Amino acid sequence: MNDLIYWEDVKVGERQRFGRYPVTREEIVEFARQFDPQPFHLDEAAAGASIFGGLIASGWHTGAMLMRMICDHAIPGAASTGAIGFDDLRWLRPVRPGDVLEVETLVTDTIESRSRNDVGTVKIQSRVLNQRGEDVMTLTSLVLYRRRPPA
Repeated sequence: MNDLIYWEDVKVGERQRFGRYPVTREEIVEFARQFDPQPFHLDEAAAGASIFGGLIASGWHTGAMLMRMICDHAIPGAASTGAIGFDDLRWLRPVRPGDVLEVETLVTDTIESRSRNDVGTVKIQSRVLNQRGEDVMTLTSLVLYRRRPPA
């Protein structure tokens, strides 16, 4: 456990860029069938006639892809205990089949817990970018980290 990154190790201003998530038509449709069955997520013809001009991923699917990249690249080695919420969620551009997504994070604050001395909160701004470097989704997460145990 000594290799873990605890709340005390996280510094405001830290940036990370990670992930590589290729988006497929099949995954967009599969997610939409189960969780967001709107025509522009399910049907190429209907999507083509929509304001999007083609099939797009659900914003919630984009969030799930973000979470997959976080689980693969950011959580291992971190003493995080989950998130307590998020602020400022924005879906800025459609995510389409063939897009390749990545994540950029910025730590904006570390907050001591008023009620527990074993955890602290880390405020993290996240950007999901497509292969052209365009923001497709942004949000601010409030993540709980364990405090470093006494020696």
